[in-house]
Amino acid sequence: MEMVYALCVGVLTTCGIFLTLRGRTFPVVIGLTLLSYAVNLFLFASGRLGGKDAAVLQDSATLYADPLPQALVLTAIVIGFAMTAFTVILAMRARADLGNDHVDGRLPVANEESPKKEKN
Repeated sequence: MEMVYALCVGVLTTCGIFLTLRGRTFPVVIGLTLLSYAVNLFLFASGRLGGKDAAVLQDSATLYADPLPQALVLTAIVIGFAMTAFTVILAMRARADLGNDHVDGRLPVANEESPKKEKN
């Protein structure tokens, strides 16, 4: 189970980094979101994966889940949602101001006009 969990975190991280390095804003936003999901899963796994441990500490419980990573993940989900909303609004504003959705604000070479021919 731990190997599948670690593989999922690795795949999310790889896809997030790949999409973050793209030239358009929408894949960058999706990549940042995938990276935040990967970090949330990593934080959640730091509290030990155990399906039979008690979620809340009781007097009779000998094994219990650590509530700190759960609180950190809950906080990270809220912060990640706010970051995603801010990034989407920022991308929409950049698209409106610049007229394109490239990360650096420039048009790619393939879309630029060809040089004008001189007339004799």
